[in-house]
Amino acid sequence: MANTTWSKLKRSLSSKFSFRSAFKSSSSTTITSSVVQADDAPPPSAAAASTPPAPLPPRPFSSSISTTTTTTTTSLSSRLSRTFSLRSSSKICAICLRSLRKGQGEAIFFAECSHPFHFNCIANNVKHGNLVCPVCRSEWKDLPFQAPANAFDPQRNAAGRARVSPYTNNARPILPESEHFSDDEPISVVPVDSSSPPPSQTLTLKSFPEYPALLASDCLPKFGVLVHIRAPPLDDISSHRRAPIDLVTVLDVSGSMADKMALLKCAVSFIIQNLGPSDRLSIVTFSSRARRVLRLTKMSDSGRTNALSVVNSLAADGGTNIVDGLKKAVRVLEERRYQNPVASIILLSDGRDTQRCSPETRSEYLKLLPASICATNVAAGTESPQATFPVHAFGFGVDHDATTMHAISDASRGTFSFIETIDILQDAFARCIGGLLSVVAEDVQLKVGSVCPGVQIESIPSGRHKNKISDQGRQAVIDIGNLYAEEEKEFLVYLSIPESSAADGQERSESTPLVAVSCSLKESVSRNIVQAGGVTVEIRRPQALSPTDQLVCLEFDRQRNRLAVMKAIADAQSMAELGNLEGAKVLLAEQRSALLSTASAQAGDGLCIWLEAELREIEQRMVNRESYERSGRAYVLSGISSHTSQRATTRGHTTSFIITRGEGNSGLDTTTSYETPSMTSMVSRSQVLNSASATLLDKSKSSIIR
Repeated sequence: MANTTWSKLKRSLSSKFSFRSAFKSSSSTTITSSVVQADDAPPPSAAAASTPPAPLPPRPFSSSISTTTTTTTTSLSSRLSRTFSLRSSSKICAICLRSLRKGQGEAIFFAECSHPFHFNCIANNVKHGNLVCPVCRSEWKDLPFQAPANAFDPQRNAAGRARVSPYTNNARPILPESEHFSDDEPISVVPVDSSSPPPSQTLTLKSFPEYPALLASDCLPKFGVLVHIRAPPLDDISSHRRAPIDLVTVLDVSGSMADKMALLKCAVSFIIQNLGPSDRLSIVTFSSRARRVLRLTKMSDSGRTNALSVVNSLAADGGTNIVDGLKKAVRVLEERRYQNPVASIILLSDGRDTQRCSPETRSEYLKLLPASICATNVAAGTESPQATFPVHAFGFGVDHDATTMHAISDASRGTFSFIETIDILQDAFARCIGGLLSVVAEDVQLKVGSVCPGVQIESIPSGRHKNKISDQGRQAVIDIGNLYAEEEKEFLVYLSIPESSAADGQERSESTPLVAVSCSLKESVSRNIVQAGGVTVEIRRPQALSPTDQLVCLEFDRQRNRLAVMKAIADAQSMAELGNLEGAKVLLAEQRSALLSTASAQAGDGLCIWLEAELREIEQRMVNRESYERSGRAYVLSGISSHTSQRATTRGHTTSFIITRGEGNSGLDTTTSYETPSMTSMVSRSQVLNSASATLLDKSKSSIIR
């Protein structure tokens, strides 16, 4: 009896092991496929939870697997036959080159020309203006369009909070991150075009004394001179004169970004589409930890395709670790084998650093950053260099840490923009890259030297641009850095001027030179350091002043107003941080009154009009503590960043103020103070694209209704 029972048990076990052996190759294939496609698979239903899942068909790239699996069962063989018949009919998305197999959790769009694509792939393609079939190039009338992120979202719980699902993102296989970042793509050799004049020959220098004349007998301890520099326009230079850029985008993909990912992807895709073939892009993402998801890659056609695919695969989850994101971005730039002339970092976040930063440690926060973006973090006894990689920070929403992000951008000589509503993120990025993609001069330095005995340089309120006065006040240098095409910088230089004297038997001269102004720069392509032409500031020293001699120079006056407003805003912000909102509002109101009474404001100067509007806006955002915490602080810090660097930033929900630059009302209209034509053009391009997308959405809705 025991032998009989043992024989039955042996036969039963043998049968089971035989079945497992026959099915072994199929199950191994199933595991491989499920790992790659996990993010695309639909969630299991409750009914299916009690039954074992059917094995997935093998990936079509492995012919050796098909040979093994066809020896199992008839049903498995027929399933494999269907798999290969699908492959033979070229069911592959022409955009991402992935399978178009049904049942993988992705919508499939069949165009009127009968070619199929993943809906997300083709909708993103259409959003960027491509209205023809990528395969046969036929024009489409019925266009796919994705609803914006603020449309109805089934991915929300009962509390209305966004949740992240692993089944809705266009997942790519997560490859292991390289240990070293010296895998950057080689740069293109840009030919030097000698047919057009270099920037040094078209750069403009001007100077204006505070008053045209000063009594010969007067001795002034503080007499002002305005120094003005303007970069050449991009139209006057060959396209090869623009400096190629290495750009690293550091993107917040923490859980709080879940309902903003669609617009974030569109904004980053806009950057990708507008970079040139000589520019290189790397993408770093961070949540609880940072990860480089795209190596430094040339934006050729294939590079763009790869970058867009990476962006389309991003998903939100985890906490916020800004420091790790910036450290990884610096590694990308420090470890690169090749270097484009311009390197910059774009940082985007909607929250506070949950891994490192707290109110008690915020003062120590900057010490955690690499010296390449925070020049003060160098070893003791080492000379503090200029920051190497500017960080252009974008904080959006009410929860981001404006103080920290402004401090990071300020330390690195970048800019801080406040994005109040996510729908203007693309325009904000456009304004930034419009400047970065128009650098025509680098390492620009303004040099001011006394040319009259007794005339000394006392001070230069140059904002964030460092200056150095030497030789007992006879020489000064202002470090400007890079200049965008048609970008203007203006600085006030205060001098001490002695009484005009003459030797015995000689008459006093009617004209006295005060200082000479010159400029040095590095040309973007040739990398040569050249000297630009100089100007000399002169005033008359008569025995008596005429009425016109006592009229202040309007160009000088408007810049003095800008500095006064900048100081008032900074002082008001300090008072607001201490809880004295009433005192801050009184200070801003007093500065408005002082501004409107100046000569340049009375003459209708456009910059003064813009400054007065800015003061009113800040007063409104300081109406109470809640308003200041919600948007006032970020708005003010973004304004301070703009004024101290004399460079455009995005502030609040819009910055489409119209101001007039130039003398009186005779200048050219432009949007946003400090905005260059290249910035304006790029913002316009973004807005046209958004308008076209809105039109496509309306057409899509209309076709659905019909």
